[in-house]
Amino acid sequence: MESRNPVLRREGQYVGFHEPGTAAPTATASSAAAAGMSVEQLQEIYDRPSAGEGRAVQIDDVVIKTAGLFVLLLGGAVVGWNIPVLAFPAMLIGFVLAMVIIFRKTVTPALVVAYALVEGVFVGGISALFSTITTEPIVQQAVLGTLVAFGVMLTLYKTRIIKVDGRFKKIMLVALVSYGVIALASFVGSLFGLNGGWGFYGAGTLGLLLCVAGVALASFTLMLDFDAIEKSIAMGLPERESWRLAFGLMVTLVWLYIEILRFLAILNSSD
Repeated sequence: MESRNPVLRREGQYVGFHEPGTAAPTATASSAAAAGMSVEQLQEIYDRPSAGEGRAVQIDDVVIKTAGLFVLLLGGAVVGWNIPVLAFPAMLIGFVLAMVIIFRKTVTPALVVAYALVEGVFVGGISALFSTITTEPIVQQAVLGTLVAFGVMLTLYKTRIIKVDGRFKKIMLVALVSYGVIALASFVGSLFGLNGGWGFYGAGTLGLLLCVAGVALASFTLMLDFDAIEKSIAMGLPERESWRLAFGLMVTLVWLYIEILRFLAILNSSD
């Protein structure tokens, strides 16, 4: 089952010491014996990136770049918080940048940096707008909820209490596509004032359940990101791919934050 993470969809272009346009070599018992090593050892060598790709990505690369992107995102959030009207155009620009980053064959750090800044403006603006709905500190609560969800999902992943296998990915794919369709329809409905401008999410108990589903999906998507990072490091993908991995993690965390913020806003506005 192919991962939804854009990094793993490109893993084939980096693996193995082979010429472009040719298939990656596969270790066999005879070739391993000739080389004086086990099949597993020989396959590991085949799976390393070619010399022209530079050093392989490490977990520190992903952590450092993710932290840097969130610093930029917070800087953009300050602008968005003070000028909430920028939230909608920032959302559109961020979407275009995200599509370019995802579908480009090679990752461009400048685009990832630009996305972090623009997405920060969107996050800050939407947070400022939601904070006017209630006197409750929902922004702080959403930030705390995002951090807690991240910690819980990382623990579940590291302990293998939940395994990110083919079955898990198939279920997630169906769930994400289904939720995406509902979210799009809800967004269109909100533009026409459906349920007070909340779309399907403002439909009483059903709306709150949809919000909970969004929070759950975003949380479990973190596990797909962790799996993508782990597999990318194990395969020895080039160091520059750490930008794409950091980007993917940031996208999921922002989505999770927005889902929690929306849930809190709707919950408190109905009180």
